[in-house]
Amino acid sequence: MNTRTVTDATSSLPPALLLMGPTASGKTACALALARALPIEIISVDSALVYRDMDIGTAKPSAAERASCPHHLIDIVSPEEAYSAARFRADAVHLMAEITARGNIPLLAGGTMLYFKTLRDGLSDLPPADAELRRAIDEDAAARGWPALHAELARLDPDAAARLEPSDAQRIQRALEIVRLTGRPLAESYARKEDDALPCRLLPIALAPSDRSVLHVRIAERFDAMLHAGFVDEVRQLRRNYHLTPDMPSMRCVGYRQAWEYLDGDIGYDELRFKGIAATRQLAKRQLTWQRQFRETWPGFVEVDCLRPDLADAVGHAALRLLGR
Repeated sequence: MNTRTVTDATSSLPPALLLMGPTASGKTACALALARALPIEIISVDSALVYRDMDIGTAKPSAAERASCPHHLIDIVSPEEAYSAARFRADAVHLMAEITARGNIPLLAGGTMLYFKTLRDGLSDLPPADAELRRAIDEDAAARGWPALHAELARLDPDAAARLEPSDAQRIQRALEIVRLTGRPLAESYARKEDDALPCRLLPIALAPSDRSVLHVRIAERFDAMLHAGFVDEVRQLRRNYHLTPDMPSMRCVGYRQAWEYLDGDIGYDELRFKGIAATRQLAKRQLTWQRQFRETWPGFVEVDCLRPDLADAVGHAALRLLGR
């Protein structure tokens, strides 16, 4: 990436603040504090908050919090639907243009790091899903097993296969689909970017813990609070009201897949709690890995210790500096 060219091209655009961080780092409180100080509209950057009726397990902002300033991309799809990074980018670009036209500042806040990357880097030139081809791949997998299809991918695209486990059905399916449709290795397809310029210049602020063990305690406390607030009943109601399966994206969200196992009788309550907390810690670890990559490649990237007692003030000061105020 040519940093100077990108900077020059975007310097005249209106600003959009980004606020990212691992789960339980305090993003919601900081976003609301920023909205009290600046003319902000919040765009959620969260692959779970898009789903309706998934409130407790996603730590969705309360009705009162959402009423305090405009929120976008929350409760926009059914748990039966899928929501992609490409769709997020299109929605976010549209919203940023509308928000700046109203004279407000977009604040894109959340923890789905793939969405932030897609927002910054644009979309790869990948073919859309092909239902017929996917069906054929699934039928082949049912007959021969996913390890056999992984071996086929290894013949067609060794580099892509090397990054996937032989049992990773979803990613093997998509990789085979892309290679068969394009005739190109995945790396080449991902390198072919579409021309999809942003309407704003992105000003990134990230929350990160100076002591990861403290974040782990917060994660456990928050998961316990979700359980006490009726999380299992929420998942039970979702299963009753929607036609769901455990392999749907909504039910693969952290916590929901463990609650599904519990309701199926595959694990007990203590194991639900243990596995839910462990999965959330793993999520936080992945989020922080993404942030480290951003820190190394994103000019102007600002990181704030999410454990400091004056976190909201520190984020506010960082935002004002980035905005030049």
